[in-house]
Amino acid sequence: EVQLVESGGGFVQPGGSLRLSCTASGFTVSNSNIYWVRQAPGKELEWISSIYPGGSTNYRASVKGRFTISTDNAKNTVYLQLNNLTTEDTAIYYCAKDAAGTFRGQGTQVTVSS
Repeated sequence: EVQLVESGGGFVQPGGSLRLSCTASGFTVSNSNIYWVRQAPGKELEWISSIYPGGSTNYRASVKGRFTISTDNAKNTVYLQLNNLTTEDTAIYYCAKDAAGTFRGQGTQVTVSS
Protein backbone atom coordinates (compact mmCIF):
# COMPACT_ATOMS: atom_id res chain seq x y z
CA GLU A 1 0.00 0.00 0.00
CA VAL A 2 1.33 3.41 -0.97
CA GLN A 3 1.39 5.72 2.04
CA LEU A 4 2.92 9.02 3.15
CA VAL A 5 3.22 9.97 6.82
CA GLU A 6 4.28 13.46 7.89
CA SER A 7 5.65 14.51 11.27
CA GLY A 8 7.67 17.23 12.92
CA GLY A 9 5.23 20.11 13.03
CA GLY A 10 4.73 22.26 16.08
CA PHE A 11 4.46 25.70 17.57
CA VAL A 12 7.35 28.12 17.07
CA GLN A 13 7.98 31.83 17.41
CA PRO A 14 8.76 33.99 14.38
CA GLY A 15 12.34 33.40 13.31
CA GLY A 16 12.29 29.85 14.57
CA SER A 17 12.96 26.58 12.77
CA LEU A 18 11.38 23.18 12.35
CA ARG A 19 12.24 20.05 10.39
CA LEU A 20 9.36 18.19 8.85
CA SER A 21 9.62 14.53 7.89
CA CYS A 22 7.70 12.51 5.34
CA THR A 23 8.16 8.77 5.54
CA ALA A 24 6.99 6.83 2.51
CA SER A 25 5.93 3.22 2.19
CA GLY A 26 4.90 1.20 -0.83
CA PHE A 27 7.29 3.02 -3.16
CA THR A 28 10.85 4.37 -3.24
CA VAL A 29 11.34 8.11 -2.78
CA SER A 30 14.67 8.13 -4.61
CA ASN A 31 12.86 7.09 -7.80
CA SER A 32 9.96 9.48 -7.39
CA ASN A 33 9.04 13.15 -7.59
CA ILE A 34 8.03 14.23 -4.10
CA TYR A 35 6.30 17.49 -3.30
CA TRP A 36 5.57 19.50 -0.17
CA VAL A 37 2.34 21.47 -0.21
CA ARG A 38 0.60 23.43 2.52
CA GLN A 39 -2.81 24.82 3.36
CA ALA A 40 -3.12 27.92 5.49
CA PRO A 41 -6.36 28.69 7.34
CA GLY A 42 -9.01 29.86 4.90
CA LYS A 43 -6.73 29.43 1.89
CA GLU A 44 -6.28 26.92 -0.87
CA LEU A 45 -3.62 24.24 -0.98
CA GLU A 46 -0.37 25.61 -2.40
CA TRP A 47 2.79 23.97 -3.67
CA ILE A 48 5.97 24.99 -1.86
CA SER A 49 8.77 22.60 -2.84
CA SER A 50 9.72 19.61 -4.98
CA ILE A 51 12.54 17.10 -5.17
CA TYR A 52 13.20 14.89 -8.18
CA PRO A 53 15.14 11.68 -8.87
CA GLY A 54 18.77 12.71 -9.02
CA GLY A 55 18.28 15.32 -6.31
CA SER A 56 17.29 18.47 -8.16
CA THR A 57 14.95 20.72 -6.23
CA ASN A 58 12.53 23.56 -6.76
CA TYR A 59 10.93 26.09 -4.39
CA ARG A 60 8.12 28.55 -4.25
CA ALA A 61 9.52 32.07 -4.36
CA SER A 62 8.20 32.97 -0.90
CA VAL A 63 10.14 30.14 0.77
CA LYS A 64 13.28 30.05 -1.35
CA GLY A 65 16.34 30.61 0.80
CA ARG A 66 14.44 29.69 3.98
CA PHE A 67 13.22 26.15 3.30
CA THR A 68 15.32 23.18 2.20
CA ILE A 69 14.02 19.88 0.84
CA SER A 70 16.15 16.74 1.06
CA THR A 71 15.92 12.99 1.19
CA ASP A 72 17.39 10.15 3.24
CA ASN A 73 17.13 7.23 0.85
CA ALA A 74 18.11 4.69 3.49
CA LYS A 75 15.09 5.76 5.54
CA ASN A 76 12.87 6.32 2.48
CA THR A 77 12.11 9.71 3.98
CA VAL A 78 11.87 13.23 2.61
CA TYR A 79 12.57 16.23 4.84
CA LEU A 80 11.63 19.87 4.71
CA GLN A 81 13.81 22.13 6.83
CA LEU A 82 11.97 25.33 7.70
CA ASN A 83 14.11 28.27 8.82
CA ASN A 84 13.36 31.89 9.65
CA LEU A 85 9.67 31.14 9.94
CA THR A 86 7.08 33.89 9.79
CA THR A 87 3.42 33.98 10.76
CA GLU A 88 2.62 33.64 7.05
CA ASP A 89 4.05 30.10 7.18
CA THR A 90 1.34 28.91 9.57
CA ALA A 91 -0.40 26.03 7.80
CA ILE A 92 -0.89 22.31 7.62
CA TYR A 93 2.02 20.87 5.67
CA TYR A 94 1.64 17.78 3.51
CA CYS A 95 4.00 15.73 1.42
CA ALA A 96 2.53 14.49 -1.81
CA LYS A 97 3.18 12.46 -4.93
CA ASP A 98 1.89 15.22 -7.16
CA ALA A 99 2.21 19.00 -7.17
CA ALA A 100 -1.53 19.50 -6.72
CA GLY A 101 -1.44 17.45 -3.52
CA THR A 102 -4.08 15.03 -4.74
CA PHE A 103 -2.25 12.06 -3.19
CA ARG A 104 -0.88 13.28 0.13
CA GLY A 105 -0.45 12.24 3.72
CA GLN A 106 -2.48 13.33 6.74
CA GLY A 107 -0.39 16.45 7.25
CA THR A 108 1.44 18.08 10.13
CA GLN A 109 0.47 21.41 11.67
CA VAL A 110 2.97 24.27 11.78
CA THR A 111 1.98 27.27 13.85
CA VAL A 112 4.18 30.38 13.94
CA SER A 113 3.16 32.93 16.52
CA SER A 114 4.63 35.20 19.13
